[in-house]
Amino acid sequence: MVVASHAWLVCLAAAAVTAAAAAAGGFLARGSTAVPAAVWAAVAAAAFGLEAAWRAGGGLRDPATADCCRLAVAALAVCPILSVLGGKRPQHGVWQFIVATLAGVVALPAASALLVRPGSAADVHPLQRWLMLVIVLVAGMNYAATRHAAAAGLVVVGQAILLRRWLPFGAAVPPAPWLDAAAACVVATGAVVAAVQSFAWPARRRAAGLRERRVADDPAAVLGDSFLALRETLGAAWSLRIVERFNTVAAERGWPCRLGFDGFHEGDAETDPAWRRDAARTGRALLRRFVTSDWLRRHAADGR
Repeated sequence: MVVASHAWLVCLAAAAVTAAAAAAGGFLARGSTAVPAAVWAAVAAAAFGLEAAWRAGGGLRDPATADCCRLAVAALAVCPILSVLGGKRPQHGVWQFIVATLAGVVALPAASALLVRPGSAADVHPLQRWLMLVIVLVAGMNYAATRHAAAAGLVVVGQAILLRRWLPFGAAVPPAPWLDAAAACVVATGAVVAAVQSFAWPARRRAAGLRERRVADDPAAVLGDSFLALRETLGAAWSLRIVERFNTVAAERGWPCRLGFDGFHEGDAETDPAWRRDAARTGRALLRRFVTSDWLRRHAADGR
């Protein structure tokens, strides 16, 4: 019992670190539609911390009740990536209600067990178990081709271990407090790595002495550093959509440039320079579906 109590204290400390890293990430992402995802991540970490504190204090001795609490935490754990996938303005605000509704649906078996059948285990349908696994994997895939790939991988592995009883073929897995503690530390490590990367990368690029550009007229400024910063913030799903939309417009209007997942590429510039203004305007309009003007100014190459 003492060993298990120590394991839950480790979980509590890891949850506090994860919540702090999520809060830092939300501050660094301010002005973008990724902020609600950071809030969901902080809330999920706080919920896991409360569960760990309850267990460390000797509560949740009933296995059925403990499983119901973990399922409620699992419902919150899948919310951040769902929030990111709906992160297009202006719908991103209403989308959070959809995320909350899905979290309620995931946690419904726990509520049913606690309120309707006290003392019984939560009956989670196999389809729901597969859905949770898919959501966890999508979170890793969304950032697999970004600088946050390692951090996302750590979070996915840790989450999969923490939620193992609610994933396919995990119903018979016995509780293991120290395994939970190790998984919580893995998640906390991934969260801290992501926050440090988000803070350090723009500083390194500014220190590299990049050429100043006027954001208003240069598509390389709008779709260079700004697009790459958005790619790191929202991941591949929305970044590829922006790439598709911009390149469609560029092809229709004959601009000598293309946008790739790795950034802006300019070809033969011996054409009417007016295309640059139009391309910058189009790029800004696409990015503004996800970020504010202040965010664009903070992440432009000239740092203004």
